[in-house]
Amino acid sequence: MSSSIIKAESVSKVVSTKTEQLTILENVNLSIEQGESIAIVGTSGAGKSTLMTLLAGLDVPSIGEIELLGEKISILDDEARAALRSQHLGFVFQSFLLIPSLTALGNVTLPCLLRGESEDVEKATRLLESVGLGHRLDHLPSQLSGGEQQRVAIARAFMTNPKILFADEPTGNLDQNTAHKIVELLFNLNQEHGTTLVLVTHDLSLAKRCDRVFLMNAGQLTEDH
Repeated sequence: MSSSIIKAESVSKVVSTKTEQLTILENVNLSIEQGESIAIVGTSGAGKSTLMTLLAGLDVPSIGEIELLGEKISILDDEARAALRSQHLGFVFQSFLLIPSLTALGNVTLPCLLRGESEDVEKATRLLESVGLGHRLDHLPSQLSGGEQQRVAIARAFMTNPKILFADEPTGNLDQNTAHKIVELLFNLNQEHGTTLVLVTHDLSLAKRCDRVFLMNAGQLTEDH
């Protein structure tokens, strides 16, 4: 039995357009251990985000197999994959994806409701305090800066104690100073909670903070030593 928390074996992703077959990922192999932080780096369009959606079980590969927390993704139906994600995964995206009509606190407790659990306001408050937003609990996203919105998104991602946190260009919409603070926060929370971190970025200095760095180029993945 593999000890890897995520494993990709000979994974390819092919998409059909009206005129041709496009190979977005080609023969990708990757193994990630519990508690590791890894970065997937590459230019726009190299296939980074596609790989992340496959590793997170948001989509299935055309060829090959992905194991997520010991489960083979390809044999799970949509509902089982969604359950696996809501129980064990956290996500932070470049565009924050906060619900505009909910306060910071409401956005952070939302994963509880999505899992059919009661809202743990105490825990959400603690998480918002840990990201420096204890004084902004009742503010709507429109009343928060970009950096503050991203901090709410990070607090929300940790609400369910995820085993794996996927972060897709988490600093892409932020100025350099704010981005630096967000990065510190991600890594601090990652270590504090023992979470496995999978980071998709084009920022090499950010990638180098991770235990391992993988380069994505024209759909192929190589480890950077």
